[in-house]
Amino acid sequence: MTENANKRPHPQSATILESAMAAMTNFASPALFDVTIICTTDDFQAAYWMDRLSSGICKKSESSTDAAYPMVLAVSEDWASSSGAGNGLGTLYAFQKACRVAKDKYGVDLASELMEEKVSAALYHTAGKGTRLAPLPASENNNKPGVKLPVTHTLTSGAKEPITVLEAVVRQTGIYASSRLGRLSVFWGDQIFVPTAPFQYTPTHHVDIMCTLEGEGDEPPTEKEWTERGLDKYGVIAVAKGESGDAAQVEKVDHPTAVRMLKNLGDIGRVGPSLGSFSVSAKVLEALCDEFKEELTAKDGKLDTDPHFWMPLTLPQEEYISLMSQKGVAEDESRTHHIRMTKMKESFLAANPELGLFGAVDVGSDACWWDYGQLKLYIANNLKLAENGADADLLRRFFGVTSRVMDSEVEGVTIDESSCVFACKAKSGSVGAHSAMAAVQAEEIQIGDDAIVVNCAAKKIVAGKGAVLYNLVIESEEGIVAEDGDVIVSVTDVDGKSMLLRSKIDVCGGQAWKKVLDGNTVSFEDVHKQNRDADITVIEQKRKELYKKASDSFNL
Repeated sequence: MTENANKRPHPQSATILESAMAAMTNFASPALFDVTIICTTDDFQAAYWMDRLSSGICKKSESSTDAAYPMVLAVSEDWASSSGAGNGLGTLYAFQKACRVAKDKYGVDLASELMEEKVSAALYHTAGKGTRLAPLPASENNNKPGVKLPVTHTLTSGAKEPITVLEAVVRQTGIYASSRLGRLSVFWGDQIFVPTAPFQYTPTHHVDIMCTLEGEGDEPPTEKEWTERGLDKYGVIAVAKGESGDAAQVEKVDHPTAVRMLKNLGDIGRVGPSLGSFSVSAKVLEALCDEFKEELTAKDGKLDTDPHFWMPLTLPQEEYISLMSQKGVAEDESRTHHIRMTKMKESFLAANPELGLFGAVDVGSDACWWDYGQLKLYIANNLKLAENGADADLLRRFFGVTSRVMDSEVEGVTIDESSCVFACKAKSGSVGAHSAMAAVQAEEIQIGDDAIVVNCAAKKIVAGKGAVLYNLVIESEEGIVAEDGDVIVSVTDVDGKSMLLRSKIDVCGGQAWKKVLDGNTVSFEDVHKQNRDADITVIEQKRKELYKKASDSFNL
């Protein structure tokens, strides 16, 4: 689901893409949801994001006449089970918790405002360990959405700082706000995309899910096309032919199985992989909260949207049971759950027939897509900043990059014309090809090809080919030295003490989570445990003080 770097979209798609990009890069008057809800891991993260977004990306404009909006509500998922609520129950729980915060902090009845279609709301899921992105989340003290990118944005103070993944996602997804009054939109906190299908639309279903529908008109893929597109490897949304636009979801099945499972739709039109992000009307949101009231009150159970909400709501019972059996779920359990969801669906549609139940929102089969949820993708998509091609051009434009070197004092440094250097200071050295740096201060830098350096300060910084250096503050004479493919981050605690954590660019953090890698004294899991309930606001201030103290000592 990534665009070829040199692929140019269809002319009509290009017009839509241009419109989307213009809206996303309108920094003076950004497109935002009226209410931004962040679901975090703990209360310290919730406090951090309420403050950071309210004073930054989601800050009220000086010309705003609305005292309440835009509003930021950040809540923690304090679920009873250590395995979490799942993104289904987690969405419902976070919304209910956000409603209480809105009432207590601002005197706003968010549920009523949404039901009366007075506001749009978006919820961003950011909780989780971020194992596949390790060790970067460890350096942010488990604040996974706070992982920085090697490109800066301007704070309200006028300072230039690296933008975080979540801030980029909030800015990108705001283009859907104007179409979603009276709806809760749900997004993942580590994916950015630029649609090539219309992003302004009139919702026709109580639930609509984002997907990349392929093909023209209403012609479904053949069995050969299904296999060639790899649709048997994804959660797939299928849309019925005709005006209803009714849709259903299947997951990782071959073409004959999909056709059989989707027979209740009638003739299938277009299909495509699901992005997972969705929006729900206030009415169906209320119905789901009522249906799962017992679980939400007890903070018990784990239900995800795809297997536990959308598939039982859109698939026949026997097909649902068959699909869930592939996941190891017992037939009786699946049957009982399907009966429960069917009863809710029938009751809900009888009372709310004005919209269909489940539909699709196409983002375009040639949409641009940048995922930062894994270390290898973080590296690949950040290095796109230094590439050529349509995709790279759009990425730079999205981040407001108008020159490969911006807001920097690097006159004595030889910088390859392909590399990107933002808000950096250095007196001497060189930067190799296709590298990306942001908020780096050093007397001397020697940066190899394909390296990424973010928020680092040292007298001398040496980064080998493909190295990733992150949040490092070193005052020693030798500075920072990284070999080819090294990943080195710093983990700071509330007392301002720091430790280095190492990995390699080809190491999957999920697979190495419990291992003590070379150069470390603890595993990624150990650091995650040590970082639990860390006051990240205090730690970030400590980190900034250490950075300033170090950089002020350099002869810059």
